[in-house]
Amino acid sequence: MEHYSRQMEALMEELGKLPGIGRKTAGRLTYHLMNQPEEAVEALAGALVAARKNVRFCRCCCTLTDQELCPICRSDNRDRSLIMVVENPRDLAAYERTGRYQGLYHVLHGVISPALGVGPSDIRLKELMQRLQEEAVREVIIATGSTLEGETTAMYISQLLKPGGILVSRIASGVPVGGDLEYIDEITLYRALEGRRAL
Repeated sequence: MEHYSRQMEALMEELGKLPGIGRKTAGRLTYHLMNQPEEAVEALAGALVAARKNVRFCRCCCTLTDQELCPICRSDNRDRSLIMVVENPRDLAAYERTGRYQGLYHVLHGVISPALGVGPSDIRLKELMQRLQEEAVREVIIATGSTLEGETTAMYISQLLKPGGILVSRIASGVPVGGDLEYIDEITLYRALEGRRAL
Protein backbone atom coordinates (compact mmCIF):
# COMPACT_ATOMS: atom_id res chain seq x y z
CA MET A 1 0.00 0.00 0.00
CA GLU A 2 1.36 3.43 -0.97
CA HIS A 3 1.65 5.99 1.80
CA TYR A 4 2.82 8.93 -0.30
CA SER A 5 2.24 10.35 -3.75
CA ARG A 6 4.65 9.31 -6.49
CA GLN A 7 6.25 12.76 -6.48
CA MET A 8 6.87 12.59 -2.72
CA GLU A 9 8.27 9.07 -3.02
CA ALA A 10 10.57 10.24 -5.83
CA LEU A 11 11.75 13.19 -3.72
CA MET A 12 12.39 10.96 -0.69
CA GLU A 13 14.31 8.54 -2.86
CA GLU A 14 16.55 11.32 -4.24
CA LEU A 15 17.12 12.87 -0.80
CA GLY A 16 17.93 9.41 0.57
CA LYS A 17 20.84 9.16 -1.88
CA LEU A 18 22.64 11.98 -0.07
CA PRO A 19 25.37 10.93 2.39
CA GLY A 20 24.12 10.56 5.95
CA ILE A 21 20.47 10.75 4.94
CA GLY A 22 18.44 7.66 5.74
CA ARG A 23 14.81 6.90 4.91
CA LYS A 24 13.41 8.64 8.01
CA THR A 25 15.46 11.80 7.53
CA ALA A 26 14.55 11.87 3.83
CA GLY A 27 10.90 11.68 4.88
CA ARG A 28 11.30 14.54 7.38
CA LEU A 29 13.04 16.67 4.77
CA THR A 30 10.33 15.92 2.22
CA TYR A 31 7.57 16.95 4.65
CA HIS A 32 9.52 20.09 5.55
CA LEU A 33 9.88 21.06 1.89
CA MET A 34 6.20 20.41 1.21
CA ASN A 35 5.30 22.84 3.99
CA GLN A 36 7.54 25.63 2.65
CA PRO A 37 6.33 28.39 0.33
CA GLU A 38 6.82 27.50 -3.32
CA GLU A 39 9.32 30.36 -3.72
CA ALA A 40 11.54 28.91 -0.99
CA VAL A 41 11.60 25.50 -2.68
CA GLU A 42 12.33 27.12 -6.04
CA ALA A 43 15.19 29.10 -4.48
CA LEU A 44 16.66 25.87 -3.05
CA ALA A 45 16.32 24.08 -6.40
CA GLY A 46 17.85 27.05 -8.21
CA ALA A 47 20.79 27.20 -5.79
CA LEU A 48 21.44 23.47 -6.28
CA VAL A 49 21.38 23.73 -10.07
CA ALA A 50 23.47 26.93 -10.17
CA ALA A 51 26.09 25.48 -7.80
CA ARG A 52 26.36 22.29 -9.82
CA LYS A 53 26.75 24.23 -13.07
CA ASN A 54 29.14 26.90 -11.85
CA VAL A 55 31.32 25.40 -9.12
CA ARG A 56 34.65 24.03 -10.34
CA PHE A 57 38.17 23.39 -9.14
CA CYS A 58 40.35 26.37 -8.26
CA ARG A 59 43.06 26.63 -10.90
CA CYS A 60 45.71 26.87 -8.19
CA CYS A 61 44.76 24.82 -5.10
CA CYS A 62 42.01 22.54 -6.52
CA THR A 63 39.40 23.44 -3.91
CA LEU A 64 35.83 24.07 -5.04
CA THR A 65 35.01 27.61 -6.15
CA ASP A 66 32.78 29.47 -8.58
CA GLN A 67 35.67 31.56 -9.96
CA GLU A 68 38.95 30.71 -11.62
CA LEU A 69 40.80 31.23 -8.32
CA CYS A 70 39.30 30.70 -4.86
CA PRO A 71 39.27 33.62 -2.37
CA ILE A 72 42.27 32.18 -0.46
CA CYS A 73 44.45 31.92 -3.57
CA ARG A 74 43.40 35.43 -4.65
CA SER A 75 44.22 36.97 -1.26
CA ASP A 76 47.29 39.19 -0.95
CA ASN A 77 47.39 38.55 2.81
CA ARG A 78 48.40 34.88 2.67
CA ASP A 79 51.91 33.48 3.08
CA ARG A 80 52.54 32.13 -0.42
CA SER A 81 55.67 30.25 0.65
CA LEU A 82 53.62 27.85 2.80
CA ILE A 83 51.25 25.18 1.40
CA MET A 84 49.11 22.87 3.53
CA VAL A 85 48.06 19.68 1.73
CA VAL A 86 44.60 18.46 2.76
CA GLU A 87 42.40 15.57 1.65
CA ASN A 88 39.24 17.49 0.74
CA PRO A 89 37.60 20.94 0.80
CA ARG A 90 35.94 20.16 4.16
CA ASP A 91 39.40 19.82 5.74
CA LEU A 92 40.40 23.18 4.26
CA ALA A 93 37.27 24.76 5.77
CA ALA A 94 38.06 23.21 9.17
CA TYR A 95 41.55 24.76 9.23
CA GLU A 96 40.17 28.10 8.06
CA ARG A 97 37.71 28.11 10.96
CA THR A 98 40.64 28.08 13.40
CA GLY A 99 41.77 31.45 12.04
CA ARG A 100 45.38 30.48 12.83
CA TYR A 101 46.76 29.34 9.48
CA GLN A 102 47.73 32.06 7.01
CA GLY A 103 49.37 30.07 4.22
CA LEU A 104 47.87 28.54 1.08
CA TYR A 105 46.33 25.08 0.58
CA HIS A 106 46.37 22.24 -1.88
CA VAL A 107 43.35 19.90 -1.97
CA LEU A 108 44.05 16.30 -3.04
CA HIS A 109 40.40 15.17 -3.34
CA GLY A 110 41.23 11.81 -1.85
CA VAL A 111 44.04 9.70 -0.47
CA ILE A 112 46.09 6.82 -1.81
CA SER A 113 44.27 3.57 -1.07
CA PRO A 114 45.55 0.46 -2.87
CA ALA A 115 42.71 -1.58 -1.34
CA LEU A 116 40.18 0.65 -3.11
CA GLY A 117 42.23 0.94 -6.29
CA VAL A 118 43.12 4.61 -5.68
CA GLY A 119 46.67 5.37 -6.71
CA PRO A 120 48.76 8.56 -6.81
CA SER A 121 47.47 9.42 -10.29
CA ASP A 122 43.86 9.35 -9.02
CA ILE A 123 44.32 12.30 -6.66
CA ARG A 124 45.60 15.81 -7.35
CA LEU A 125 49.31 15.16 -6.84
CA LYS A 126 50.34 16.12 -10.36
CA GLU A 127 48.85 19.59 -9.80
CA LEU A 128 50.76 19.92 -6.51
CA MET A 129 54.07 19.02 -8.16
CA GLN A 130 53.40 21.53 -10.95
CA ARG A 131 52.68 24.25 -8.38
CA LEU A 132 55.92 23.55 -6.55
CA GLN A 133 57.89 23.99 -9.78
CA GLU A 134 56.23 27.33 -10.50
CA GLU A 135 56.05 28.89 -7.02
CA ALA A 136 58.69 29.72 -4.39
CA VAL A 137 57.52 27.41 -1.60
CA ARG A 138 59.65 26.94 1.54
CA GLU A 139 57.44 24.44 3.38
CA VAL A 140 54.72 21.92 2.62
CA ILE A 141 52.59 20.87 5.59
CA ILE A 142 50.94 17.50 5.07
CA ALA A 143 47.57 17.49 6.83
CA THR A 144 46.05 14.22 5.69
CA GLY A 145 44.15 12.14 8.25
CA SER A 146 45.78 9.71 10.63
CA THR A 147 44.17 6.71 8.92
CA LEU A 148 46.34 4.13 7.18
CA GLU A 149 45.47 5.75 3.83
CA GLY A 150 46.24 9.23 5.14
CA GLU A 151 49.59 8.09 6.51
CA THR A 152 50.42 6.30 3.25
CA THR A 153 49.61 9.45 1.29
CA ALA A 154 51.70 11.58 3.65
CA MET A 155 54.72 9.28 3.28
CA TYR A 156 54.35 9.19 -0.50
CA ILE A 157 54.22 13.00 -0.74
CA SER A 158 57.17 13.33 1.64
CA GLN A 159 59.29 10.99 -0.49
CA LEU A 160 58.35 12.95 -3.62
CA LEU A 161 59.22 16.35 -2.16
CA LYS A 162 62.29 15.81 0.01
CA PRO A 163 64.76 15.46 -2.90
CA GLY A 164 63.64 18.93 -4.09
CA GLY A 165 64.92 20.60 -0.94
CA ILE A 166 61.49 21.76 0.28
CA LEU A 167 60.87 21.42 4.01
CA VAL A 168 58.12 18.82 4.50
CA SER A 169 56.27 18.69 7.81
CA ARG A 170 53.36 16.66 9.14
CA ILE A 171 50.62 17.90 11.44
CA ALA A 172 50.76 16.47 14.93
CA SER A 173 47.82 14.42 16.04
CA GLY A 174 47.03 13.25 19.47
CA VAL A 175 44.78 13.39 22.46
CA PRO A 176 41.53 15.31 21.96
CA VAL A 177 40.55 17.94 24.50
CA GLY A 178 38.68 16.18 27.29
CA GLY A 179 39.90 12.78 26.10
CA ASP A 180 40.52 10.07 28.67
CA LEU A 181 43.94 8.48 28.04
CA GLU A 182 42.60 5.08 29.02
CA TYR A 183 40.38 4.95 25.93
CA ILE A 184 42.78 6.38 23.35
CA ASP A 185 44.59 4.04 20.96
CA GLU A 186 48.36 3.58 21.03
CA ILE A 187 49.05 5.25 17.67
CA THR A 188 47.22 8.41 18.74
CA LEU A 189 49.10 8.47 22.05
CA TYR A 190 52.42 7.97 20.25
CA ARG A 191 51.65 10.78 17.79
CA ALA A 192 50.69 13.03 20.70
CA LEU A 193 54.02 12.27 22.37
CA GLU A 194 56.02 12.84 19.19
CA GLY A 195 54.19 16.10 18.48
CA ARG A 196 54.91 17.51 21.92
CA ARG A 197 56.30 21.02 22.38
CA ALA A 198 57.87 22.97 25.22
CA LEU A 199 55.58 24.89 27.57
